[in-house]
Amino acid sequence: MIIEYTGRRTSITPQIKSIAEAGMERVDLVANRCTGAQVILSEDKYRKIVEVRVQCRNEALVAKCESAEMEVALRDALQKVELQAIRHKERYATVRDHPRTAPVVPA
Repeated sequence: MIIEYTGRRTSITPQIKSIAEAGMERVDLVANRCTGAQVILSEDKYRKIVEVRVQCRNEALVAKCESAEMEVALRDALQKVELQAIRHKERYATVRDHPRTAPVVPA
């Protein structure tokens, strides 16, 4: 998976990169055929905002979190994306396992 990092009014440290890559590995295990991800880090006066976008086969997973610490916001956003991937996988499995039946026409 290709991960793009964008820092708006902030710098991207190796620690943040390692946290993001570990989180993306967890998302990649759950979701199928993820092609790319964007991690956007921005900083205002007293708050750090992280937005994570993951492009998978038929869906786009997006999460945005803010906190006083960049690492905390990043972990929260990655956790939200992982939960979205789990929900999409369960929904897809339910649709696949329970196909619609054809209506019965009385003779």
